[in-house]
Amino acid sequence: MERTKLAKRFQGKVAIVTASTLGIGFSIAQRLAFEGASVVISSRKQQNVDEAADKLRAKGIEVLAVVCHVSNAQQRKNLIDKTLQKYGKIDVVVSNAAVNPSVDLILQTPESIIDKLWEINVKSTILLLKDAAPHLKKGSSVVLISSLVAYNPPPTMAMYGVTKTAVLGLTKALASEMAPNTRVNCVVPGLVPTHFVELYTTNDAAREELERKVPIGRLGTTEEMAAATAFLASDDASYITGENLVVSGGMPSRL
Repeated sequence: MERTKLAKRFQGKVAIVTASTLGIGFSIAQRLAFEGASVVISSRKQQNVDEAADKLRAKGIEVLAVVCHVSNAQQRKNLIDKTLQKYGKIDVVVSNAAVNPSVDLILQTPESIIDKLWEINVKSTILLLKDAAPHLKKGSSVVLISSLVAYNPPPTMAMYGVTKTAVLGLTKALASEMAPNTRVNCVVPGLVPTHFVELYTTNDAAREELERKVPIGRLGTTEEMAAATAFLASDDASYITGENLVVSGGMPSRL
């Protein structure tokens, strides 16, 4: 959607988006900013953070760029501290960071990889929100990002899928715990061609096979995931909390 046609639902608000220098995270940060938010972007590498910040600033976006490896306690704290130092508050937190370093079956996955998957995909979200929660006031919003594979983890993404199933449950639990001041919801993307799944989407034959599985007949876009995230984070969703919103072009999801 053109920037000029977008509502300004986040005017005067401050949004933190983790893992936001590429793909879905970058599009979320950009969408929230286009709707008026001051955005705080982060990822593990300084170069990536700087390049993403330059792209956003070139579009007239107010952005704070912070290096944050979400599994690092000091860097998580620094992300919150820097946000408060610059903007004085936090209205929205989008937890988007995730890894998938293995294609092994669960029972063949090394313990170190299992630890890494839980650390990044589940535990880091809990610990980041633990740091952020004291600063989230009435009307604030949290959006977690899961994945369609959470509902039926395929063999090559099994342990990753299980961690994303945990994110669905985490959404429900945190929504209850953080009510009534903070709403907690989750976006569940379907097939979106980002670097995260490029193995499956850069090959034409493989991509066409995937597209045939989608009732709408195409893969999703990062902008569509951002639009769903912006809705859930905004006051338009003021009576929605604890929900997992599937954005998959009609692909089946429920357990």
